[in-house]
Amino acid sequence: MAKRFTDAERAAALAALPAWRPVDGREAIGRTFTFKDFSAAFGFMARVALVAERIDHHPEWRNVYSRVEVVLATHDAGGLTGLDAELAAAMDRI
Repeated sequence: MAKRFTDAERAAALAALPAWRPVDGREAIGRTFTFKDFSAAFGFMARVALVAERIDHHPEWRNVYSRVEVVLATHDAGGLTGLDAELAAAMDRI
């Protein structure tokens, strides 16, 4: 199981992921990605799915047309872990 971040580790991870924000009421981070159209948004999700499967860590997400809303948390650790930071960074690169 992944180790839950300490407060300092969480702050450092968020500093390295400036487009991501804490989710109110949860120990989680979130971001909304906006694309040109549905096809581009779906393509993004397909590419992220390959990374998520490889690292065995899956996002909570919602797609409406050109927008993909993402929330990341490691449920079995009860908060944020390195897996969340890794997946967020991968999404930023994609």
